[in-house]
Amino acid sequence: MTRCLARTRSFIVIIALATLMVIAAIPAITQQLGPDGAPNPTASAVSEEQLLQQSPRIEGQIDIPDERERVLMQPAGRQWDHFHEVTLRWFGAIAILGMIAALGSVYIIIGPIRISAGRFGQNVPRFNPFERFSHWLTAVSFVVLALTGLNITFGKIVLLPIIGPEAFSSLSLAAKYVHNFVSASFVIGLALIAAIWIKDNIPQKVDIEWIKQGGGFIKSKHAPSGRFNAGEKLVFWFALGAGVAVIVSGYLLMFPFYLADIEGMQIAQIVHAVVAVLFIAVIIGHIYIGTLGMEGAFEAMATGEVDLNWAKEHHDLWLEEQLTKEHLTAQSGQSSAAPAE
Repeated sequence: MTRCLARTRSFIVIIALATLMVIAAIPAITQQLGPDGAPNPTASAVSEEQLLQQSPRIEGQIDIPDERERVLMQPAGRQWDHFHEVTLRWFGAIAILGMIAALGSVYIIIGPIRISAGRFGQNVPRFNPFERFSHWLTAVSFVVLALTGLNITFGKIVLLPIIGPEAFSSLSLAAKYVHNFVSASFVIGLALIAAIWIKDNIPQKVDIEWIKQGGGFIKSKHAPSGRFNAGEKLVFWFALGAGVAVIVSGYLLMFPFYLADIEGMQIAQIVHAVVAVLFIAVIIGHIYIGTLGMEGAFEAMATGEVDLNWAKEHHDLWLEEQLTKEHLTAQSGQSSAAPAE
């Protein structure tokens, strides 16, 4: 009798546990059914948001011979896309438009830097024809690269609504080819100006004094300078470093998968874009100083000569060297022309 009761109790406990398990499973079964009562095959699937939260562990490839086409899923591409479509546009607009706004304010408040003593009327040679050729080759190439490159970042939000999709597509395709081919002339120009002017852009003690005296922007102070002042030297070294960065990253993008995989090319594109935007902002400042911002400065690259008083005010040490050389050359010529006794 006692054994019978024990067995009955065990059977009742088992039935109760089974009933609880069925009741607990009912909601899960219900969730796997669609609104019409039919089974939902994706009910147990993990949502995309849950997958993206595990992005460091997500990587998908397929088995095909071409290694470049094997990557099926790369969540880091979403971060790159957000950078290109959102972050870069804000960064570029702030850097470039901010520089233009700052220079506009300087022009309105301070105005162009005039030759305080007025023009002397006598010019001195500053750049020879080959130096000016190298400068303009680099400058024109840079402007073309800047405009065609900015189209990649801002074209869809600036030009596309204005000219329409067909014209924008043709323009962007042409701009891409122009950008790629003009890069060669930029490389040549950058190499030339580096070879020509690197010796004149070595930092010296006089550069510190130039900065202390306000760099020529304070009319009551005189800032001494050699052939290139500290500001020009900063632009030179920045242009050299930024130029190398955009060249290396640009050619990695022009020849994909030769030296970098997808992740490497994404990094190269970020470097290329960020450095290029900063490069454009700095060169806008350089163009302002060489044109509207300083009287007589543009003549140096336009004609190769500058007014004597301009040279005295902005590059006095270099002018002294030039005048000394001319004086010695003249004396040497007179000595050689004197008749022998």
